[in-house]
Amino acid sequence: MIKSMTGFGRAERLDEEKKITVEMKSVNHRYLDINMRMPKKLSIFEASIRSLLKESIQRGKVDLFITYEDYTKAGVFIKYNKEIARQYLEYLEEMGDEFGLDQDISVGMLSRYPEVFTMEEQAVDESRLWDLLSQVIREAAAQFVEAREREGEHLRRDILEKLDGMEKKVDLVEARSPQILKEYREKLETKVKELLSDTQIEESRIAAEVILFADKICTDEETVRLRSHIRHMAKVLSESEGIGRKLDFIAQEMNREANTILSKANDLETSNLAIDLKTEIEKVREQIQNIE
Repeated sequence: MIKSMTGFGRAERLDEEKKITVEMKSVNHRYLDINMRMPKKLSIFEASIRSLLKESIQRGKVDLFITYEDYTKAGVFIKYNKEIARQYLEYLEEMGDEFGLDQDISVGMLSRYPEVFTMEEQAVDESRLWDLLSQVIREAAAQFVEAREREGEHLRRDILEKLDGMEKKVDLVEARSPQILKEYREKLETKVKELLSDTQIEESRIAAEVILFADKICTDEETVRLRSHIRHMAKVLSESEGIGRKLDFIAQEMNREANTILSKANDLETSNLAIDLKTEIEKVREQIQNIE
C-alpha cells in the first residue's frame, strides 16, 4: 500500500508514577527530516528515537513532540552542602568581629543562603525509561503510518482516475490523426484546382504532398510512448513503498511526450487535447508530491 507524506499519530502512557505523551505529524519533504521537541531528560535517547522512526518512515518533514511528567518525585532529593554552610558561617563571624556586630546567626537564616541546600535528581534508569518511551513512540508511529496509508489510498484512487481520463484523450488524438490528413488532402485538392483551373491535376503530386504533411504532424511514436507511461504509472501505483520518486520521473516523461504532441499539432482539436493532457499530467504530478 502506498503512503502519503501527510500524517498524524498520538500515543500516551499513564500510570501512578509518570505520564509520557508522544505526538507526531508530517508534511511533504524531498528527504526524511525529523525535528524533535522533548524534555532535556530524554535527549540522551535522540539517536535511538531517530533509528526507531526510520523503521517505518522514509520521506517527509516529521515533527515529533514528547512530554514527560513524573508524579512521584522519587528521583529528586535535597542535598545539604555542609562545606558551603561552614564557609558562610566563618565569613559571617569574621564580619561580626571586624565590625563589632552581634552574631545573631540562626539555622533558618543560614539555610536560606545560596547552595546550602540544593535539589538534585538521582540517576535515571535509562534502560527502564527507554523501554517505556520506545513503546509509546511505536504506538504513535503505528497510528501515524496508518493515517499515511489511508491518505495514500485516496491518492492512488485519484491518480488512477486521472490516468484513465488521460488514456481516453490519447485515444482521441490517435483517432483524430487520419481525419486531419483527409481534411488536408481535400483542402489541398481544392486549392490546386482553383489555381490550375481546367488543367489536369497530378494525383501523384498531391499524394506526395500529403505524405510530407503526414510525416510532419505524425504523433504515433509520442502517443505509443505516452500510453506506455500511463500504464507503467498505474502498475507502479500497485507497489508498496518508496515509489514517490519513481512516479515523479514517469510524470516528467509523460509531460515530454505531451509537449511534443502539442508542438506537432496542426489542428485545433489536437492542440486542445494536448493541452488537456498537459493539464492532467500536472495535476498528477502535484498529487505525486504527496507520496512517500
